Amino acid sequence: MILKIEKAKLAPIINLFYDLSLRGKQSRHRSKFIKLLSERLEEYQEDLKELLKEHCNLDEKGEPIVKEDNTFDVKDIDAFIKDRKELDEEEIVIEGGDYQDMLKTVKEILMNCDREFSGQEAMIYDYICERFEAV
Repeated sequence: MILKIEKAKLAPIINLFYDLSLRGKQSRHRSKFIKLLSERLEEYQEDLKELLKEHCNLDEKGEPIVKEDNTFDVKDIDAFIKDRKELDEEEIVIEGGDYQDMLKTVKEILMNCDREFSGQEAMIYDYICERFEAV
């Protein structure tokens, strides 16, 4: 079983799983899944910081300058948007092996979930279900 998830979707997926009411094995496997995704989210956030440093004017400490309107002082917005989109769409890969049972349980949780979702949460639920259905 190989699960692929876009990096930009990690945080919303983590939030979706936090809100599910589960017990026993399902709760334990959900926690392991969240921990795994959280580690990958930290890597993505570090990559995003590096991307900002690469595309922004930097202050004397080497950090991206934040303008008065709370946006970053980007040198070339088109290049930044292109690189950001590329980073966001990169996929993390979780392969079976040690994660086989956890992935099966998480898929079962998703496929048997009776909670109602709406808005952005519904879109994320649909996205992660499609990803699990593909494995």
